[in-house]
Amino acid sequence: MNRTLSIAASGMQSQALNVDVISNNLANLNTNGFKRSRADFQDLIYQTLRPAGVSSAEGTQVPTGIQLGQGTRPVSTQKIFLQGSFQQTQNNLDMAIEGEGFFQVLLPNGDKAYTRDGAFKLDSEGKVVNADGYPLEPEIVIPSDALSVSIGTDGTISVVQEGSVEPAEVGSIELAKFVNPAGLSSTGRNLFKETAASGSPTTAAPGEEGLGTIAQGYLEMSNVSVVEEMVKMIAAQRAYEINSKAVKTADEMLEIANNLKR
Repeated sequence: MNRTLSIAASGMQSQALNVDVISNNLANLNTNGFKRSRADFQDLIYQTLRPAGVSSAEGTQVPTGIQLGQGTRPVSTQKIFLQGSFQQTQNNLDMAIEGEGFFQVLLPNGDKAYTRDGAFKLDSEGKVVNADGYPLEPEIVIPSDALSVSIGTDGTISVVQEGSVEPAEVGSIELAKFVNPAGLSSTGRNLFKETAASGSPTTAAPGEEGLGTIAQGYLEMSNVSVVEEMVKMIAAQRAYEINSKAVKTADEMLEIANNLKR
């Protein structure tokens, strides 16, 4: 019965973590560029009481053995990098990536971070920055006398300045992609960081080397599906409930054994 208690407890702990992941997905339903996570689980080691294939008599073999599992454990929370839906904003500095790739921003410590959130703004110096003030990499500065900003699908940024009718190019956006984007480390603030699992980034202009193109005036929304997450939450809740009943059953069986009398 002690084995049953530990097995059921591992199931309850795993489902509690599963609900945590689902809750975070739902909490970020309206977060720009958010990618939903999925909890993955593995069964634990098995205790072999009778190996399969042992001889039961001369010339015969046992076709199946006896193995008792020890429960389950979470092994990963994987980001699902499916494209989210687009929302038109008509803001000149809002950008969405149609396809693969990440925007690059420069952190205060000099490291690069990567994001799908294209809600960019201008700081006091005219630099294109994200909501936290981290500049887009490579750095792009919009002149103070710019009347309009145009961003091409290839990432080229042009402005029309006072006294001129011809657009002038002021910079170009460079996107990054990874062999294994699911291996990126989520740091919050809609940012990811490179890890050994993700591999080193490959950078290029939008539309080149398999990277997506830029859509100006749009934002990529979260790829969380409310219906799908609610179904997962119900399933996780039922699994937690079933494991708790296994704990209760084991406790009742122990009580019966404890109350046996000669």
